[in-house]
Amino acid sequence: MKRFLNLFDFKQKVDYKIEVLSGLTVALALIPEAVAFALIAGLSPLTGLYAAFVMGIVTSIFGGRPGMISGATGAIAVIIVELALSHGAEYVFATVVMAGIIQIIAGVLKLGKLMRLVPHPVIFGFVNGLAIIIFMSQLSQFKDTEGNWLSGQSLYILIGLVLLTMLIIWGLPKLTKTVPASLVAILTVFAIVAGFGIDTKTVRDIASIQGGFPPFNIPQIPFTLETLIIIFPYAAIIAGVGLIESLLTLNIIDEITETRGRGNKEAIAQGSANILSGLFSGMGGCAMLGQSLINISNGARARLSGIIAAIALLLFVMFGAPVIEKLPMAALTGLMIMVAIGTFEWTSLRTFNKMPKSDIFVMVVVTLITVILHNLALAVLIGVIIAALVFAWDNAKRIRARKRIDENGIKHYEIYGPLFFGSIHAFNDKFDILNDPDEVIIDFKESRIIDMSAIEALNKITERYLKVGKKIHVRHLSKDCRQLLKNADKIIEVNVLEDPSYKVVVNKL
Repeated sequence: MKRFLNLFDFKQKVDYKIEVLSGLTVALALIPEAVAFALIAGLSPLTGLYAAFVMGIVTSIFGGRPGMISGATGAIAVIIVELALSHGAEYVFATVVMAGIIQIIAGVLKLGKLMRLVPHPVIFGFVNGLAIIIFMSQLSQFKDTEGNWLSGQSLYILIGLVLLTMLIIWGLPKLTKTVPASLVAILTVFAIVAGFGIDTKTVRDIASIQGGFPPFNIPQIPFTLETLIIIFPYAAIIAGVGLIESLLTLNIIDEITETRGRGNKEAIAQGSANILSGLFSGMGGCAMLGQSLINISNGARARLSGIIAAIALLLFVMFGAPVIEKLPMAALTGLMIMVAIGTFEWTSLRTFNKMPKSDIFVMVVVTLITVILHNLALAVLIGVIIAALVFAWDNAKRIRARKRIDENGIKHYEIYGPLFFGSIHAFNDKFDILNDPDEVIIDFKESRIIDMSAIEALNKITERYLKVGKKIHVRHLSKDCRQLLKNADKIIEVNVLEDPSYKVVVNKL
């Protein structure tokens, strides 16, 4: 019983009123997003709503980050749209199940720690790009059904209601935090529209959300190798995108709440949720930064808010559709614009003159790719690659060699900096083989051999000295470097004469 209660974070102090009210707010905000993403993917609106429910309930209970919200997302919708149009919804469901299996494997193998390799400029770019996407996605609410911009009274009413929503969300917390400002804003605008009979766009104008409990459905597809070839590439991409978005969102929420989530546990929960989503007629999904920020900004910190959000969403679909469909889109639009404003890392703009130019370049590139392609995983991957190349280039220039000749006429090359593929050319340029004395010592006390290219470079240097009849000694190799050379000895001949009397201190990694 105690373990069960701990799932809901009852072991810590929980403000149940805040958790419940925040969950209801998130549920309302999930509806237009889930419907819109399902339509983007070419699927039924209920497919997105079912995915939001299943993803939300499973990850809220078993995920690695209390307070984080998962559901149907635009990134997943963009990936599966081609599959849905060419093969149908059943293939989408099967793909989502396979993606979930891949995510569980990633969690079991503890690949969540790879998120430590994502540099801060990449996170800045990811967050800023996502904020811009959230804002731009709300602009469609200012268009009519034919895609033309609204004008006249309808436009003024919509703008006024949006601004009122934003004003309440901004101002109410300055007066009281007993109730979530976003929920008050939605209910206030709803009451004004209903009370004065104002004609404005509602949820019903997007699509009907009326439905039942998510139906269990084993994907009706042929279980053949050909089917596997079709769905596996999509599944792999969905798994990768979902994990990247979820783990980055987890890290961002960690920073805001000054707590620490569990990435590998979240990966397993995301995978389990996607499997169940595919089996219960959902389009799959991952963590949602916008809704998570709504939840956190409302003061929610426990799992209960996410559970309430998922259950409330299902109840809205099953029983409350006639009322929820009357919600003015202006209120939800204002809420999401405030989320976009809160999501954007404004501090990143103030550090432009203080950050290295390479970091600024990475941040801008990630932001642009996120906004232009709506592919967050690709943006993060490219950002990491650029940052890694910049890091390699900077370290390649840091290798140095202090040269001296001792009283016995032996020349010493004391190497500083890492020896790897990027620094081998600078390393080779340090040596004057023809003019050096008959005996040379290469001292790696302040250096380290990193990769095969470094081994090959060291081998070539020793060969060149031996070729002209000179003795070469390699000293002060750390234990891991010696092991690296030993392992490579079957591939290339490493001519190393070590100083057996000197013990080397090895840093424990």
